[in-house]
Amino acid sequence: MTDKSQSQILVVNAGGQYCHLIARRVRESGVQARICMPERSVDNLKNVKGVIISGGPNSVYADGHPVFPDKLFKSGIPLLGICYGHQVLANAFGGHVEPGRVQEYGETLLEIIGQDTILQGLKTNEPVWMSHGDEVISAPDGFQVLARSENCKVAAMANIKQKLFGVQFHPEVEHTPCGKQIIDNFLFKVCGCELDWEIKGLVSRLEQEIRNQVGERHVLFFVSGGVDSTVAFALCTDAISPERVTGIFVDTGFMRKGEREEIEVAFSEKGWNNIRFVDASKKFLDRIKDVSNPEVKRQIIGDCFLEVQREQEVLLGLSSGRWMLGQGTIYPDTIESGGNGKAAVIKTHHNRVPAIENLIKEGLVLEPLRDFYKDEVRDIGRQIGLPEEIVSKNPFPGPGLAVRCLCSDANHKIVETDFGNTFGLKSWSVPICTVGVQGDHRSYSNLVILSGGNDLSTFSNASRKITREIRDTNRVAFLVDPKDDQVMKNAYVCRKMITKERLDLLREADAFSATLLKQEGLAAEIWQFPVVLLPLTVGHGETIALRPVLSSDAMTARHADLPLGFIRRLGQKLKAIDGVDLVLYDVTDKPPATIEWE
Repeated sequence: MTDKSQSQILVVNAGGQYCHLIARRVRESGVQARICMPERSVDNLKNVKGVIISGGPNSVYADGHPVFPDKLFKSGIPLLGICYGHQVLANAFGGHVEPGRVQEYGETLLEIIGQDTILQGLKTNEPVWMSHGDEVISAPDGFQVLARSENCKVAAMANIKQKLFGVQFHPEVEHTPCGKQIIDNFLFKVCGCELDWEIKGLVSRLEQEIRNQVGERHVLFFVSGGVDSTVAFALCTDAISPERVTGIFVDTGFMRKGEREEIEVAFSEKGWNNIRFVDASKKFLDRIKDVSNPEVKRQIIGDCFLEVQREQEVLLGLSSGRWMLGQGTIYPDTIESGGNGKAAVIKTHHNRVPAIENLIKEGLVLEPLRDFYKDEVRDIGRQIGLPEEIVSKNPFPGPGLAVRCLCSDANHKIVETDFGNTFGLKSWSVPICTVGVQGDHRSYSNLVILSGGNDLSTFSNASRKITREIRDTNRVAFLVDPKDDQVMKNAYVCRKMITKERLDLLREADAFSATLLKQEGLAAEIWQFPVVLLPLTVGHGETIALRPVLSSDAMTARHADLPLGFIRRLGQKLKAIDGVDLVLYDVTDKPPATIEWE
C-alpha cells in the first residue's frame, strides 16, 4: 500500500519468514517501505534513505545462497542486516561466519556493551528474539561489537563511519520489546527518514484494487467463518455486489463442535444471503483416512476444496472466463508455504497447494488480504463494520481439526532420556514428529515430554535448553498430571489414522477446553488455543495436548503461561473424557515450534 517509486526504506528479502514483518514495522513508524529480492536491490535506489536485509534460511558459506550486488554495500546508503542479513554484512566486509556451537531459538537476554546509534536508549540487558544456527564469530575490521548474548559473541555490530549495522536477533517481531526503538533509531537517527505513510483510505484503495482485478467476472469464496475469509468475503461483497459474489461454507467434517450452526446464525444476522452451505464431510474424510504425513494431508484437503469449487461452479452456471476464486489468504499463509521465492517451506497451507498455484498463475484467484497480518485484517474488518465477535475470533486453520489430529502409521516405543536432568525433571523422547521452524528452515522433529516440575518457568527454561542443544527436537510439553510419570513406562505411540471417532473425541476436548477457559475469565489473555490429539497411549485411550499461545501476527509466538492450577484442573476434567489417557501442555515458543503441531 505504498508508492513504490518514493519508498524511503528498501527491505531486501533474503528468504526469511519475517521479511514483510520488517516492512510492516517500518510503516507502523510512519515511513514508506518497499520489498525487493537481492538481485534487484540496486535497480532503483532513488529516494532510498536506508536498506534493511532480512533474515533467511541460507548459510553465507553454502552453495545456492542469495547473491547481493557489491554496489549495494558501496552505495553509501545506511544498511541494517537482520539475522542472516547480519551474517551477509559480516561476510561481505571480511568478518567470519560459521555454525554456532549452540543454536538459539526464542527469547534470549542481550548484553549491550555499546549503545551507539541503533541501540541508543536501551537498557544494559534486554530480552530479544533469536532464530539462528549460524553466527558471526568475529566482526569485520572497522566494526565494533555493540552487544552479545550467552551463546553469541557478536549479537550486534556497527561500522558507524560507514553507517553499517548488523543484529543477530529479530527487532521486527513483537517478542523483542526494544525492537521498535532499534528500528526507529535506524530510521530517524541514522537514515533521517521523514513521516510519510498512513493507513487512512486503506479500505477504499483495497476495494478499488478488487474492482480492477475482478472486472465483470463473478467471485466464488470459500467462507470458513474465520476472521480472514470472512473479512475478505465482506470486503469483496462491498466492493462489487452480492449478485456477483457467492460465499460457500464447506462442512469438511474437520470443524469444531457446533461451528457450522454458529456461523449460520452469524451470517444470517448480518443479512448475507449470498452464502451456500455444502456438506462435503464424507469426501474429505475418505480422502485422508489413510494419510499420516501432514504435508500430504494439507495437499489433499486443498485439492478437495478445489473439487467442491468446481462442482459449485457447474451448479451456479459459472462458465470459464466468468469467475474467479476468492480466498482469505494472509501473509503468513504465503510465507510459510515458501511463497516468496527464497523462503523455506514450513507447511503448505490449503490455499497454496499446486492446483491453487496454477490458478494464481492464470489470474483466476483474488486474494485481497495477502499482504496483511492477522491483527491488520482485524482492523480492516472493524473499518468495514463487521461485528467484534467475528473480527476478534481466535484463529483456526483452514484444514481444521485434520491438522490437529496427529497420526502414526506404526507402533513405536518411547525412550526415557536425561534431557531434563539439569532442571531436576524426568524426560522422554517420543517419536511423534511435529512441524517447527528453526533458523528459517522447516523442521519435522520429535517431541520431548517432561515431568516433575512445580512451575511453568522450570518447564519453559528446560524447553529452551532442549530445543537449542538436542538435535531432532523442536517441541517440548509436560505432563499436566504429575502422577502420570508413573505410567510412562507403559506408554507407546500406536498406529492411528484419522477417523470420525477420533475427530469427535478431539471436538469434545476442544469444546470443553474453550468453555472452561471462558468460564474462568482467561480467554481474553489467549491469542490462539489449539487442542491436539496424539496417538500416544498407556493402553486405553490417547493423549490430548494443550497449546495456548500469545501472538499478534502468527510469525512469532510465545507459549501462554496460564495459571498452573487452571491447567491441572482442566487436565483432570479432560482425563475424565472416555478415550483420554494423558494430557500435555506445550511450553515451546515459535520458533522453534510452529503454533500448530502440523
